[in-house]
Amino acid sequence: MNRTILALSALLVPASLAQSPPPANYDESKAGSYILPDPLVLASGKRVRNATMWREQRRPEILRLFEENMHGHSPPRPPGMTFDVFDKGTAVRDGKAIRKQITIHFTADKSGPRMDLLLYVPAHSPKPVPVLLHLSFTANSLTVDDPGVKEGLIWNREKKLVPASQGRGFGKLRVDDFIARGFGIATVYYGDIEPDFAGGFPHGVRGLFLKPGQTEPGPGDWGAIGAWAWGLSRAMDYLETDKNVDAKRVAIAGVSRLGKTVLWAGAEDQRFAMVIASCSGEGGAALSRRNYGETIKNLNTRFSYQFAGNYQKFGDHPDSLPVDAHMLLALIAPRPLLLSTGDQDRWSDPRGEFLAAVAAGPVYRLLGKQDLGTDQFPPAGQPILHTLGYSMHAGGHGAIPSDWDVFLQFMEKYLR
Repeated sequence: MNRTILALSALLVPASLAQSPPPANYDESKAGSYILPDPLVLASGKRVRNATMWREQRRPEILRLFEENMHGHSPPRPPGMTFDVFDKGTAVRDGKAIRKQITIHFTADKSGPRMDLLLYVPAHSPKPVPVLLHLSFTANSLTVDDPGVKEGLIWNREKKLVPASQGRGFGKLRVDDFIARGFGIATVYYGDIEPDFAGGFPHGVRGLFLKPGQTEPGPGDWGAIGAWAWGLSRAMDYLETDKNVDAKRVAIAGVSRLGKTVLWAGAEDQRFAMVIASCSGEGGAALSRRNYGETIKNLNTRFSYQFAGNYQKFGDHPDSLPVDAHMLLALIAPRPLLLSTGDQDRWSDPRGEFLAAVAAGPVYRLLGKQDLGTDQFPPAGQPILHTLGYSMHAGGHGAIPSDWDVFLQFMEKYLR
């Protein structure tokens, strides 16, 4: 992206939700002590000794705990879903790239919720290419510099759908850099999947799956993050059909709450070959048991609609949550995972993300992959690009241009 994305939470939260959050702690001496659940010990108390036990017993156990206590259960692919490829392959970027645009209709009723997928691939690649699938805060036409991209609709602060031209961008994707290195890049707007405000579910995909007589999601039903992650899986359904895409090498990336989303999408859907989560913080890669920056109670105060109702139970007692962020990261193993953050983004707790990655390391090692290789918090500008990676820029919340250089380096290392 061409500029820093700053203060995304403040920009995207409607005024009606801007309640006074619980006070945040930024004093390391007050971060507290905690004991993390062991990701390699079954609920029965038996220790996980090998990859088979992880895959067949412990991983499903942890995934179920996240579903029951945090994100809810997501439905499978709808049987009536269709792909309308309305831009079947236009030469762009001085003939170096091919652009495709696809409307994914989530049901047979084409007047219902749908999502526009924008895809660029190198024009002259002799074989299918790896692709980065990016989850964006705004419409595709505002995410790239390309006048040929369909103008979408976006949700404004008044909770109304308006033409994208009435909105604003959050930086531009570096399409040319990806194409030059032999990668494809795709993007979707999260608001196509589910609105980002309380009570928005009737207008998004969650409204499609309410049970007969149900008027709102129940305590165990999925929240908006689950819906956005589900939408990424539906984009993956299309990418598996595209002859220009190597569907075995698709990475997903998102920033802030969309960083939380790509972590959950990668945990749920093992078709994604890589996850890149930027500034995901609480509810993402940062440890909940560590009292620093944003907390579960803060999330439940301002963004309860993003999670299952059951998550409300843990606001005052994060230590009673049967999972923590390191277990979410472990669900992505053995696939490459990069956590990206900024050293001044105290709200998202960069150290808490690092400590979660350290605690997920035993699972990566069990599965024969390289963990961080250290428990010493690195300085900004010194990325660790192991299979389980960590990168921190000097600055605040959001992805900056140097982060995207690291993302490309990470993809080149593991998706070539």
